[in-house]
Amino acid sequence: MKQFLKILLFLTITGGFQVKASAQDMTALVLKVKAKLDAVNDYVADGKMKTDITFIKAPVGNVKVYYKKPNKFKLKRDGGISILPKGGISINMGSIVTTNDFDVLYAGEEMVAGVKTKKVKLLPRSETSDVVLTTMYIDEANLLIKKAITTTKENGTYEIEMTYGKYSSYGLPDKVVFTFNTKDYKMPKGITMDFEDEPKKTEAEKLKNKKGRVELTYSSYTINKGVDDSVFK
Repeated sequence: MKQFLKILLFLTITGGFQVKASAQDMTALVLKVKAKLDAVNDYVADGKMKTDITFIKAPVGNVKVYYKKPNKFKLKRDGGISILPKGGISINMGSIVTTNDFDVLYAGEEMVAGVKTKKVKLLPRSETSDVVLTTMYIDEANLLIKKAITTTKENGTYEIEMTYGKYSSYGLPDKVVFTFNTKDYKMPKGITMDFEDEPKKTEAEKLKNKKGRVELTYSSYTINKGVDDSVFK
């Protein structure tokens, strides 16, 4: 009996060490990804945006995206307004890991678009953070975030999935697919949209249990050449 208890104690202790080691390894991995993203001080990107939201008419349009560290982001669309949730993630990888003030939990491995990824959960330590939990799927070999799911206090849950190409060395995607729950969608003030022809419904009925999808395909980036602060006003 004593021998059994000794073995059980040993397994419990070593198991705890393994969990701690995994958490330390994943923290180091997240910080490596963050360091890669931090090498991008600013960028201007050109691309096309496709919006798929059942209650809004929004054709494919050309967009220009501006970013500047640490968290300035602006998307301008030709001939229309960008359809992005107010207060949501700005489809920018740097916004996912803006600080070091988080705890990391290892959640196993998972295939994303044919790539084996490390699944990690980031828990912000700050009680004032709007983010409750972020789950990232990281391509460890290339230090790329393939997918991220973030749950917030005020603006629901958002998912971003990325495809990389010629700008992968900067951690910048060629394509971003951003999905969110339209019931949590907050239309920016002063914006009116054309609604599809359908029987009249209340705003709540239109938004209930719907999924919004925004697809951004970038054609080019201009990286670390400087972006004036006036762009973001």
